[in-house]
Amino acid sequence: MVAEPDGSKDAREKAAEEGAEDRKPLSDEARSAFAPPAGVEPAAPPEEEHPTSEFALPPGTRTETEREPEGSAFAPPATYSAKNSPPAFTPAYGVPLVRLSKDAPWQDRMRTMLRLPVNERPVPEAPRKADEAGPSVPRVLDLTLRIGELLLAGGEGAEDVEAAMFAICRSYGLDRCEPTVTFTLLSVTYQPSLVDDPVTANRTVRRRGTDYTRLAAVYQLLADINAPAHDDQAHEVTPEEAYRRLAEIRRNRHPYPGWVLTSAAGVLAGAASVLLGGGATVFFVAALGAVLGDRLAWLCAGRGLPEFYQFLVAAMPPAAMGVLLTLLHADLRPSAVITGGLFALIPGRALVAAVQDGLTGFYITASARLLEVAYFFVAIVVGVLSVLYVAVQFDAQLNPEGVLRTVERPVTQILASMVLCATFAVLLQQSRATVLFATLNGGVAWVVYASIAVTAEGSAVMATAVAAGLVGLFGQLIARYEHTSSLPYVTAAIGPLLPGSATYFGVLAIAQNNLDQGFASLAKASALALAIAIGVNLGGELARLFMQAPGAAAARRAAKRTRGF
Repeated sequence: MVAEPDGSKDAREKAAEEGAEDRKPLSDEARSAFAPPAGVEPAAPPEEEHPTSEFALPPGTRTETEREPEGSAFAPPATYSAKNSPPAFTPAYGVPLVRLSKDAPWQDRMRTMLRLPVNERPVPEAPRKADEAGPSVPRVLDLTLRIGELLLAGGEGAEDVEAAMFAICRSYGLDRCEPTVTFTLLSVTYQPSLVDDPVTANRTVRRRGTDYTRLAAVYQLLADINAPAHDDQAHEVTPEEAYRRLAEIRRNRHPYPGWVLTSAAGVLAGAASVLLGGGATVFFVAALGAVLGDRLAWLCAGRGLPEFYQFLVAAMPPAAMGVLLTLLHADLRPSAVITGGLFALIPGRALVAAVQDGLTGFYITASARLLEVAYFFVAIVVGVLSVLYVAVQFDAQLNPEGVLRTVERPVTQILASMVLCATFAVLLQQSRATVLFATLNGGVAWVVYASIAVTAEGSAVMATAVAAGLVGLFGQLIARYEHTSSLPYVTAAIGPLLPGSATYFGVLAIAQNNLDQGFASLAKASALALAIAIGVNLGGELARLFMQAPGAAAARRAAKRTRGF
């Protein structure tokens, strides 16, 4: 055997002693009582002592670097990001892409966008650069409210006023705005972004007046503000220039002096009496009664009396003239005198605007306008009824059947209807350029009405609706051609269709204590007035629906409702 060195033997003995010490059991002080025994795997720590964050990915979930390949059905697209994520839900019919034609009138484009949700509205065609300073937001909102006030006070419908306000805001770069129109309050809210506070401004309409020349000037200002950028002849109208032109519009005097308006009221009443079968004497008596009523109304207005009393006193002189003819036993038609004086008082345009607001969904404004029409109508009834009641006490032999007797004088009645429309246009302060078309439009309306109601012996309500529909259609067409409001071409043209005879007949029957017959006639007058309003509105909608400007690709979408819900 080979002998081992002493050093090597000592090393082996020392290593064996250290291994024996490691195999000795530890004392209680040397190890924990909760430590697992040898050969047992340690248990996982409890959930409340888990060392990871609660926002950590769960087991089995891959990180962004371990994403599924592009071909996997569960992999997001390569262009996916949290900021520009696709919509969570796509309707079965798809997301509509709205494209507004530049050739369409601004009224149609603004109505289309107002009927769209804010997130579906197209962005401005020429977005402003980030470093380009825009106009002051409060100044634009104030300008919008002032123009909207002129339109609403002039008799425009709520939808047209909203479209005009939205067009102004959008023209100056405020695309996230929402205008709101009620009968006496205008408001507009601008939302700069989702994180900024909205800016809201409002204005109260306290005074109303009829001046269609001023209304046409406002529409011209709106057309210049909304002129497309690609039009070489158009120039940008700054808010300062718009304020200057708006101040000029407010300062402009009426196109006709006071004596012309009073004379026009008299001629209107005389033409209406001839339309109902009166002669030359009836024409002058009716004109005299209307002139007296107009002067009394101006006197009440100067004293600050409400419009209710102005209508009441304006209806009394024509009724008094008719009663005077009856007491003098003149072989004339007192009913034509009284009815002629009522034609200038019946608030036809207010009724048309009320029905238009109701049909377009502005129910609060429509209710307020209808209530205003009801007050004016009651004032006319009270004024005429008070005079007729006094006449009955004096045994005035008023013949209610005389109102129902129709007289066929086609040429005379057509000329009388055109004179009525022309004088009505003067009372509405229309420009001379629009008086001729309104006169012709009213003559056509009377021809259609007389052909159905008199010659064909058809329903008066149906004849009124058809004639009013043609008035609204022609008026809307010429308004779209001239890029202005349709009111100057429509309001005066419905003058021959106003229910003056039915109103007088109902009041007379009530004065003679025939309540059932009187209320039935007043209900007929209301039906005729509603036929006028619905016909005018339907004619205007037909013009927008079938005769849009070339290239107009945007349809006016409305809310679809089913029966009951």
